[in-house]
Amino acid sequence: MSEPLPRVPTMTDLLSLSPSRVADFKTCPLLYRYRAIDRLPEPPSAAAVRGSLVHSVLERLFDVPAGERTVAHAHALAASEWQRMLADEPEVAEVVGEQAGDLEAWLSSAADLLDTYFRLEDPNGIEPAERELLLEVGLDDTVQVKGIIDRVDVAPTGQVRIVDYKTGKSPSMLFEQRALFQLRVYALLMWRARGRMPSMLQLIYLADGQVVRLEPDEGDLLALERTLRALAVAITRARQSGDFRANRTRLCDWCSHQSLCPAWGGTPPAYPGPPVVDEATA
Repeated sequence: MSEPLPRVPTMTDLLSLSPSRVADFKTCPLLYRYRAIDRLPEPPSAAAVRGSLVHSVLERLFDVPAGERTVAHAHALAASEWQRMLADEPEVAEVVGEQAGDLEAWLSSAADLLDTYFRLEDPNGIEPAERELLLEVGLDDTVQVKGIIDRVDVAPTGQVRIVDYKTGKSPSMLFEQRALFQLRVYALLMWRARGRMPSMLQLIYLADGQVVRLEPDEGDLLALERTLRALAVAITRARQSGDFRANRTRLCDWCSHQSLCPAWGGTPPAYPGPPVVDEATA
């Protein structure tokens, strides 16, 4: 059998980064490789499916006029969105059944998260300027950063607030920094793409009803931009060399790839080389 042809670099060789993939590299370069380059499958979870369901409901909640955005309407949306998910991805029913056991209890837990949302803010008094907003900004000709923002609110004064929903509990400071990093990247994207500096970044944790707020400033975002440039250089070097080091931390407890990790006695698969197109996910 003939040898495979060597990969030829093309004009599509663009490093595309999302907050999630950058955070992966900061946490563990090998995890970044497994997710962004090897694209190793990770087992779905009932918690992730529930998160997708709740996010979809909170997006669609604002499709109806103010006054109709009620808890009852949100619960009805949850039922219809669940049926849509089953039609689009029938395997989610098996995931939920295996991990959550009682489907009715699992659906009730999603409804509880929606109830918590209504206790934290009244959607009838909010008119989002954007929902599920995709922003993309080039740091230079070879590096692009992209992200999807759950909600953007614009006050009559022109002030911009970025809102991100989290369906888990508010984390300790160790884990909170990852979520705050994501929000700060969103703020940078908004500033560079739209020329508008957000005055408020808001994380809404629906499992325990906590709200975390952060007010960014120009100095903070300029420092973040420098950090992203430095990380892009490090990622590019690692992609070219294939040298992605494992970093053993407490976050390893939640990693799906311990069996392939040298920090846990595993052996990584052969490095496939950098992808022609690195499609980042938010």
